[in-house]
Amino acid sequence: MRRSGAAFIVNDHPDIAMAVDADGVHLGQDDLPVEVARKLMGGSRIIGVSTHSVEQARAAQSAGADYIGFGPIFMTRTKDAGPRQGIEGLRQVRKAVTLPVIAIGGINSGNLDEVLRAGADGVAVISAILAAPDPYETARGMVDRIQRMLVS
Repeated sequence: MRRSGAAFIVNDHPDIAMAVDADGVHLGQDDLPVEVARKLMGGSRIIGVSTHSVEQARAAQSAGADYIGFGPIFMTRTKDAGPRQGIEGLRQVRKAVTLPVIAIGGINSGNLDEVLRAGADGVAVISAILAAPDPYETARGMVDRIQRMLVS
């Protein structure tokens, strides 16, 4: 982790992650397998995997991922990540794996608490912040709520 306290994760490309001394890489279902990325990056780098089902989540955990992204939880226009998984899908994945689960897809201030109560260890948010009148305040408010909910 850098001085800011944030991890720097590169999307899709372990080679680029290594070249820029990133903390890790996040892999999609069509990217390199976790085992290959781990050989390239070594054991000290973070590897996350996008998942869209309990089976994919279990496979990522078995392969040695450090965390999973799961979704889309709600409808989103940011990216076509397949059918909506919903809160119940998130609950099922939370029960199926011991890895940290990062929920993604359509998460905003209005549904954040429900996502965290369903078992997400964190969230990935794009449009709720980018479309906000004050992105900084929106992000800050969401981070504060996440910290309060996950600490209590």
